[in-house]
This record gives sequence, C-alpha cells and structure tokens, in this order.
Amino acid sequence: MSYKTDWFRGIFPALVTPFTSDDRVDEAAFRALIRHVLPHVNGLVPCGTTGEFSSMTFEERQRTIAICVEEAGGRVPVLAGTGMPSTRETLAMTEWARDAGAAGALVVAPYFLKPSFNEVYDHYRALDKLGFPLVIYNIPQCAGTHFRWWTAEGLLLDLENAIGIKDSSGDLPFMEAMFEKVKGRVGIFVGHDEVVQAALAAGADGAILASANLIPDIWQQVYQATLEGDLATAQEWQQKVQKLVRIVVRCSATQAVKEGLQMMGLEVGNSRHPIVPGGGFRREDYEELRMQLEALGKIPAAEIVYDLGDRRVTTHVAATPQTPRTVANWTMKVGEGFAGPPFQELAHVDLLVGLRDGPVGRAVTRATAEWGEERGLQVINERPLTLLVPTVTARTAKQRRLFYEHAAEGINLAIQKNVDSGFLPPALLDDLVLIVNAFVHPAASIAKRVSFNNFKAMSQAIRKAIEGRPTLPELLAEKAAARHPFRYAP
Repeated sequence: MSYKTDWFRGIFPALVTPFTSDDRVDEAAFRALIRHVLPHVNGLVPCGTTGEFSSMTFEERQRTIAICVEEAGGRVPVLAGTGMPSTRETLAMTEWARDAGAAGALVVAPYFLKPSFNEVYDHYRALDKLGFPLVIYNIPQCAGTHFRWWTAEGLLLDLENAIGIKDSSGDLPFMEAMFEKVKGRVGIFVGHDEVVQAALAAGADGAILASANLIPDIWQQVYQATLEGDLATAQEWQQKVQKLVRIVVRCSATQAVKEGLQMMGLEVGNSRHPIVPGGGFRREDYEELRMQLEALGKIPAAEIVYDLGDRRVTTHVAATPQTPRTVANWTMKVGEGFAGPPFQELAHVDLLVGLRDGPVGRAVTRATAEWGEERGLQVINERPLTLLVPTVTARTAKQRRLFYEHAAEGINLAIQKNVDSGFLPPALLDDLVLIVNAFVHPAASIAKRVSFNNFKAMSQAIRKAIEGRPTLPELLAEKAAARHPFRYAP
C-alpha cells in the first residue's frame, strides 16, 4: 500500500535547467542555482516542467539529476522528474534516478497521446514494481490528462510505492477532494503558485513551485507561518508575491523564471526553442517582473553615475546586470512602454529624454510657443519639465478627461516613483526635459485602468531610456518574436 514519508514536505523549487549560448546544459550555472536556493528549501526537483525536461535528451536529464544529487549532498532530498511519453522510457529514467541517489521520482502522466485511465494506471503499476518512491504529477494544461479525484485516489492508495501527488492544475476542488480521500496517507503538494497559501492552509504538505527559483525564502516563510497557525502572515506574503507569481505562471514560466534570475545576477541562459525571448514572456512582462522583484528586494542596489559632461551626479538604484554603471550622452534618450489589460484601456508611451539646453528642450520650447494646446500639447510637470503629446486626438469631453487627467496622473506618478527610486535623481530634475507621446484608446472607459496602465508604461519607458534598452543584441535575439501588439503580424 502507499505510504507517507517524513521527507516529502515543505518547499521544493522546480529548478530551471540552465543552458549555454551553444545550447548545452550549463553545469556551473546549475550548481550556482542550487547553492542559491539550498538554504531556504526542503528539497529539490530537477527535470520537472520548469526544468524543460521535454526538451532534453535522456543523457542530459541523467547528467542534470546527477549534478543535483551531488550538490544537495544529502542535505535535502532530490525528487527527480522522470516522466516520459512512453512507459518503456519512463521505466528506464526512473530506474536510473533511483540508482543515482534520488529520493523519489516525480512522474507526470504519459503525455501527448492522452491515454485512457486504465492505460495510465497500468503505466504507474509498471513503475511501482521498481520499488522506488513515486509522486504522481497532475498538470493537465501540459500533459493533456487531468486526473479525477477517483482516479487519483485509486492510484495513490493502490500503488505500493506511491508517496504523494503534486497538483499543478490550480483546481482547488480537486485538491480538496484529495484532502478528503488521501490526506494523512500520502503527501499532497500544490504546484500552482497562485494558490499556494490557500492550499497550505487547507492542508497541503508542501509546494513544488517554479517561482521558488526566485523567492525560495518567501515561500519558506509562507510555509512556516502556516505550520505555526499564523495565517495572517502567510496571507500577507502571498498577496505581496501574487503579481510576480501570476506573471510566472501565465507568461511562459521557463523563460520568465530564467530572465528573473538573470535580473538577480544568476546567469542561466534562455529556454530552448521553440520558446524565445519576447515570445510568451513578453517585454512588458519583463518590466513588470523586474518591478516586482525590486519591490521584494531581490535586485540589489548599485551606484550609478549620470555623466552630463560638465558635471556628474551619483545615484543608487536597483540595478540588473544590464544597467550601465555610467549613463552618458544625454543629448537624446529614447524609451518605450506598453501596458494592459484590458484592450480598450491599453497604454502605449513613446518617450524622449534630454537636457533643457539640448534638442529635446528646444523642441519643447518651440512646440509650446508655436502650437501649444491648439494641437493638444500640454505641459503636465515642471520638474522635470514634461510635455504630454496625444497619439490620438481627444475629440470628446470624456476622451479629454481620460487623457489629460487620468493618463497624465499615471504618467506623473511614474515620474515621481522614479524620482523616489533614484532613476531620476532630484539633482537632475531642473536639467531634464521629457516629451511623452501617449496613447489612449478612443473607446476607453475605465479611468483607473487608464491611469494605472499609463503609470506602468511610463515607468517602463523611463527605465529603458536611461538604461539604453533594448540593446542591439536584444533586438537581434528577439526579432523572431516581434509582433504588432494589437494583432498577430509576423
């Protein structure tokens, strides 16, 4: 019969697999990642979904599991992802992981061909004969097969070596049925980052999470607070990370986690094709994820020098490896931002930043003198001097209100936030001039979303302008993913 172990509990990161620029498993980067998370976790999961197991060769997965077991060094258990499309391959991988020193195997249902439950059952029965701890893995959004409570119950209680289930479906009624049917007899883990605290509070034994690569310490706090009955603290932390985990879960998790780790200074490369930078994990998602990591203190501050030629201003900002440590050439800087949803309240900002005595400053002086509000131009901030320019002419009172009040409110809030964060140092505010070309959809209605989306788009544009992003290498790397934001346009 199945059984419950002492080691299958707590926070287990679903580790990404780092790849080199020539598409090999990056062993040094993988070891560095394990050392990064190890102080905060109760176990490790190599070659899971976030580890891109389906894009790896048999030999690559063997090597990745072996590295993980070696780096763990017995300090925490290693739950190896061993699922494959066929029973024959899964048996071979699971047997290899057992002999390599893994504590157990995380086995997804055979995917792609969508076998019947009887076929899935026979698949796990064959694995059960290996005498190795098995965790069945429910992730219907990837595998195409969703366990029902009665099928999961049948597997978990009948297999001799079943020790638990990881449920990544996000289907809380399914998980509640697991608590009713098998709690206390096997381990029940949540694998959907958006519902972790709710699942733990309801009785889950732990969590296997993509976002635990980025915030293992915070998830450990959620877990420990729940164990101690401090649900208020656990709920507070879940709310603080909710936007971050929503981005990870819904925006190409493998690439989202990898780019987040690189923002934090851990170089892990990109996902394997067909996943590409700027694809499922879009550039606006990148900027959102960065802001969330900054808010959680995960991107360290660095000293940045703004070189204006005749003087230098030093500031301290949350800096990624991409952030230049000296920012020069203030003749004209260009930034762009895009934010939503919903569709009709989408915001798009094109930004020029320059000096008052330079071409950007002269353009503002000439524009306000010769055209002014006749063409919809409006100065909305004096420090820094900021000229708002509409992309679409506001023709009705409602459109004017949404643009000149609510969009402008969001843009000014973004400016103030970047003053507070140091990206726009107070010592430079009298020197700088901004021209903001902003888009508000003529059919927009939700004022708060117009304001908030313009805040996000303007924040993105300011950072990009100052940091000189996207760089030429980024543009070349992402050209295959370039799309018009309003329609599919290769």
